[in-house]
Amino acid sequence: MLRSMRENRPRKPASLITPNSFTRGQLVDEFISEDGLNTFEGWSRYQAINLSTLTEEQLATWRGFFDEARRRSEANPKVGLMKLQPVPGEFKYAVAVREGDGLWLVLWVRRSPKGEFFVMKPIGDREWDPHTSYHLNGNVHMKSHDRKVLPPRKRQPLTGVFRGCEPIFMYGGYAPKGVGAVCDLTVFTGVVEVAPGIFGPRDGTVAVDLVEPGHMPTDYTQSGEIVTQKVFLEVTPNVVITVLR
Repeated sequence: MLRSMRENRPRKPASLITPNSFTRGQLVDEFISEDGLNTFEGWSRYQAINLSTLTEEQLATWRGFFDEARRRSEANPKVGLMKLQPVPGEFKYAVAVREGDGLWLVLWVRRSPKGEFFVMKPIGDREWDPHTSYHLNGNVHMKSHDRKVLPPRKRQPLTGVFRGCEPIFMYGGYAPKGVGAVCDLTVFTGVVEVAPGIFGPRDGTVAVDLVEPGHMPTDYTQSGEIVTQKVFLEVTPNVVITVLR
């Protein structure tokens, strides 16, 4: 799945880790924005490194890791405007972040004309194609590089009367501006627009539920602060998108 520079995060050499290398409350829990990750100080907090405890040699080593991560990040192609074509009987629901004049696509939920559901994430590397799918027979699986990354889960089929609630997706940590996928409002049935300061390389979570009309979605209050939750009624089961801090 998309984790921005997280996928290229170096492993910490054992010689560089000390008992005082990080303080959880200061270095792990603090929000780091995408722009913050572009600085050595912000990237170091992301790595849970306390720079004040390192020697000059250790600082030089970590700065080398940072420079390499920046080169890899800058080499990744930006997605640009998503050219999603309208399909009769298809519904698309997006999550997007408004930053200045830009509206950046985080992910979208697609309900196919066949009645199956897919959670899609924009990414420059088209061979990666990370997505979660819920098929008519009730099989739910995640794929990356056209391979299943987790064992399929069995949920209720979509061919009969749908009852209750089925959570199908929950993922945290996003870099929508870095991915650079422009959200075109005209191609989506509905959009959950989120303000800046929620999503970051390790922050912000999106959950997607399929819910029987009139039924309550999953209670996510123990997972974080609910920033927004939206129910889309155009399809049955309803699609519920929850954004958590």
